[in-house]
Amino acid sequence: MVSRSGRLNERIIEDLGDVQEGAEHLAAICPRMAHAIGQTGPLPLRRRPDGFDQLLSAIVSQQVSVAAAAAIWKRMKDARLTGPRKIMWASDDDLRAAGLSRQKIRYARALAEARIDYRSLRAAPTDEVIRTLVEVPGIGVWTAEIYAMFSLGRADVFAPGDLALQEAARILYDLPERPKERALRQMAEDWQPWRSVAARVLWAYYRVAKDREGIR
Repeated sequence: MVSRSGRLNERIIEDLGDVQEGAEHLAAICPRMAHAIGQTGPLPLRRRPDGFDQLLSAIVSQQVSVAAAAAIWKRMKDARLTGPRKIMWASDDDLRAAGLSRQKIRYARALAEARIDYRSLRAAPTDEVIRTLVEVPGIGVWTAEIYAMFSLGRADVFAPGDLALQEAARILYDLPERPKERALRQMAEDWQPWRSVAARVLWAYYRVAKDREGIR
């Protein structure tokens, strides 16, 4: 929520000290989280800039490999096609030459046409941020939650639709199967008010478990 002064009444992760505070809280309330943190070591900050280009990059990255997404994004930056006006002015051929599919061209133009006030989102409640973003074709709940988590630094956001988080939770909590999105969202309620840090723990633990158990 936003106070009368216009300041956001939600904790923001600004630096590694905030991440450490969240990790200590999680370790204190959950032995399994304490075990995971012991396995992973210090957690990363993972803060990113906010704004149009971050969401455009997320659209570019959909359903392609990390390497392919990086190559496409480089071509778009080289062609200076990372701003809303540039996307609107570019022809479909220009965008296709940079590597965008027909569907992603439509999504990129929809994002440019949405004219989102990114500055205002910094002070908006997380629920409002997610509602605003998912109105844009091509931006789903997962993308909106990741944007709130890393571009806006919200401390209490989770992305239960993420397959790596689901698999990490299955291993860490010795579950019979990978939890579905609704079940993991419910599990994450126990990790308030540091669900974003819990996500960092699970992502880091997933990498440890993947190396140990040969997960693909």
